[in-house]
Amino acid sequence: MLSIFNSIPTHMDYKGQKLAEQIFQGIILASAVIGFAYGLIIEQFGWTVYIVLGGFAVSCLLTLPPWPMYRQNPLSWQPALPETTGETLQKPQENLKKKKHK
Repeated sequence: MLSIFNSIPTHMDYKGQKLAEQIFQGIILASAVIGFAYGLIIEQFGWTVYIVLGGFAVSCLLTLPPWPMYRQNPLSWQPALPETTGETLQKPQENLKKKKHK
């Protein structure tokens, strides 16, 4: 059972995060405008709140899970350095100490 949860990807790339933020803000803005207009027409503020909350729920459903559309631009990481002993690689500060200027 746990192996099923380990196979679910849980990351989003940077462009996917930007897209999710734009979708979230767009849905919230649209539901606020629609809710305000509808509530103004029928003169019921409660309907404005319900429509905005509905927009919030829809935007959460579309943007919080890491859907595949948010993982289309993966980062290419640098390869890992091979493991070596501390003697072969010196820190840059150690290299500076060994140089003597006259």
